Amino acid sequence: MAVQKREHFASRLGFILIAAGCAIGIGNVWRFPYITGEYGGGAFVLLYLIFLVILGLPVMVMEFAVGRASQRSAAQAFDVLEPKRRWHWFSWWGYIGCMILMMFYTTVGGWMLSYIPKLASGQFAGANADAAGTAFNAMLANPTELIGWMMLCIIIGFVICSLGLQKGVERITKLMMATLFVVMILLCIRAVTLPGAAEGVAFYLLPDFSRMFENGWSGFGEAVYAAMGQAFFSLSLGIAAMEIFGSYIDKKRSLTGEAISVTALNTVVAILAGLIIFPACFAYGVSPDQGPSLVFVTLPVVFGQMPLGELWGALFFLFMSFAALSTVIAVFENLISWTMDKWGCSRLRAVAINGVLVAVLSLPCALGFNVWSGFVVPGIGDIQTLEDFIVSNNMLPLGSLIFVLFCTTRYGWGWKNFLKEADAGDGIKFPQWSRIWVTYGIPVLIIIIFIMGYTPKIAAWLGLG
Repeated sequence: MAVQKREHFASRLGFILIAAGCAIGIGNVWRFPYITGEYGGGAFVLLYLIFLVILGLPVMVMEFAVGRASQRSAAQAFDVLEPKRRWHWFSWWGYIGCMILMMFYTTVGGWMLSYIPKLASGQFAGANADAAGTAFNAMLANPTELIGWMMLCIIIGFVICSLGLQKGVERITKLMMATLFVVMILLCIRAVTLPGAAEGVAFYLLPDFSRMFENGWSGFGEAVYAAMGQAFFSLSLGIAAMEIFGSYIDKKRSLTGEAISVTALNTVVAILAGLIIFPACFAYGVSPDQGPSLVFVTLPVVFGQMPLGELWGALFFLFMSFAALSTVIAVFENLISWTMDKWGCSRLRAVAINGVLVAVLSLPCALGFNVWSGFVVPGIGDIQTLEDFIVSNNMLPLGSLIFVLFCTTRYGWGWKNFLKEADAGDGIKFPQWSRIWVTYGIPVLIIIIFIMGYTPKIAAWLGLG
């Protein structure tokens, strides 16, 4: 087997932006705003930030540590760090998880790309919610359109990855992320200066826990669980998506400090997305708790009423597309690096293998909205919902639990080895006093998230919900 020379990032900024780009995705700029709207605004944001610190951040440090210490992707990392090979089976977990994620993520990424010309052409000028909903459903019903935009998303991702880590992934992601922030700031300025926008800003940023208790303690419990789940899932933890970037960096900086930088950037984007959406909704009298339809049905109506709406709408979906593509590129890099480590093949060969696999395996999701729309799993839903459920409700929490156990127990890599790697370099050190919380508290929370994800499904299967 040929030994591949390990590639590394050219700069620390490149690492932070690409790791953040992996985490910054549709979950931040789509799910976070609408779930915040559903659970009462600022109070939910506060809960989200708490769980981000006590749950998401430590798991991210662990993934980075496994990657940097082994200097390998998940394909070989566990064998390198634990030579007894009790954990070698986990090497496939990350690859399968990333592949299933891309099987539906590329389709949604294609939706974002398709809406740039739709908004720019003025298609939604003066449109009401019914017209916007009809346009979205027409797109879903057209397999040729869906597959075409999905394939464009895949081609963009793999062409960038084929150029190499520094010349392709790092250089282009830096440019993409810089553009993303510029566009977001422009959209924020436009949104918060709309007449009546102040009410939306107050709803979003001022905590009002009374909204959570409108349905009693059960409503508060649902909000806490939603905040916990969002903090956990928004960082793309559990399928080694972050582990690979740890393998591309040196030991000059401590991993806790780097994880804080990545998490902070990820959170800023999520917060800014809300500052675009909520002021605009309140300014035009649109309810902010519209769920998943918020982006593709509600917001086009808002932009259709706004002066220069074609420009602002196109910019919004450009920003959404960059958020989606940053995740696509990062996850494609995971698939490519895993293949190179596992079988010692060249980058171009790994790109070709995974490019064909992703393209073929993404077809069921695109066809699941039209040709195969009759395929529905009871209690779960269509093909896209099933694939999302497999990743979000199963592979992410269980994979994160395995990372925690590997880094904290004597049956894996162990706490001392993890702490030594996490603290190597300048910067913030991982708190040693948190060992009990990390070893026992985080696994308990992860198990709660896993069980709660199945509760509504089981109720549906039993005919109780």
